[in-house]
Amino acid sequence: MNWKTLTAACLFAALNLGALPAMAQADSKAETYTYGSHLDIQKVVSLSEDSSDTCGVVNARMTYLDSHGQQHVLGYSKLAENCSDGN
Repeated sequence: MNWKTLTAACLFAALNLGALPAMAQADSKAETYTYGSHLDIQKVVSLSEDSSDTCGVVNARMTYLDSHGQQHVLGYSKLAENCSDGN
């Protein structure tokens, strides 16, 4: 195995390892937030929402780590980002 092949293989392996957390997040089943739910949020990893062309309620997801380092995905409803007036 020559140097170029070895370097390419290492780079490919490193890129695949970097994609593992993203794949794990995509496979995570989102729990749905309900009023009064106890949330153990140590660190927010990401926030996302469904796209909407109008101001209205959209589905959103928050990926976070709890105090034990476990990753969770929480689904909830919120006003779309394009509702700048807060209406």
